Amino acid sequence: MSEKQEQQLRAGHSEALDQWFDRRFDARFAESMATSAPETTPSLSIMVTKGTLDWAYPPFIIASTAAALGWNVAMFFTFYGLALLKKQLKLSISPLGNPAMPMKMPFGPTWLQAREWHIPNLVMAGVPGFERLATAMMQKTIRDRGVAPVAELRQLCIDADVKLVGCQMTADLFGLSRDEFIPDITDWAGAATYLQLTQGTDINLFI
Repeated sequence: MSEKQEQQLRAGHSEALDQWFDRRFDARFAESMATSAPETTPSLSIMVTKGTLDWAYPPFIIASTAAALGWNVAMFFTFYGLALLKKQLKLSISPLGNPAMPMKMPFGPTWLQAREWHIPNLVMAGVPGFERLATAMMQKTIRDRGVAPVAELRQLCIDADVKLVGCQMTADLFGLSRDEFIPDITDWAGAATYLQLTQGTDINLFI
């Protein structure tokens, strides 16, 4: 047998082996799919602890996105995060002590808006009304960029049946009345109820 014939023979064996492997793989895959457990709905829980304008966005964006994907979502609002469930949202932001926050102008020529202003903490702490100015600038930036306001994101969560749980201990601690909060809160509870609610949840986030 010539060398060429031997190569053709080996190639034929290799092709036959590949075909056998493909058939076995397809059969095993079909068996595993037929015997696998039915798909379950993913679940997500978020503990919301902060109530500033910048920290209000992550929990509501994540929750509304997960709910839109069909997930079961629960949010537990405690300490300063409880303010995000108030009827009147008065959210502010402070760049003081936050070196990761860029200060950019939401107005003026393009070159001015693109520049990051590194303002010393001493200036931010010493200039009266600087926090109100920073909040106004951030609110304008949000509007100009077409980003949904926090109240709208919160309503998306409500419409998608996200469970909004308020911390009763926090309300008692700060002397807050339930009349101050939206009527869409699913429940008022404490840590024990939160742990029961999130037991077995696929993803738990602390924000």
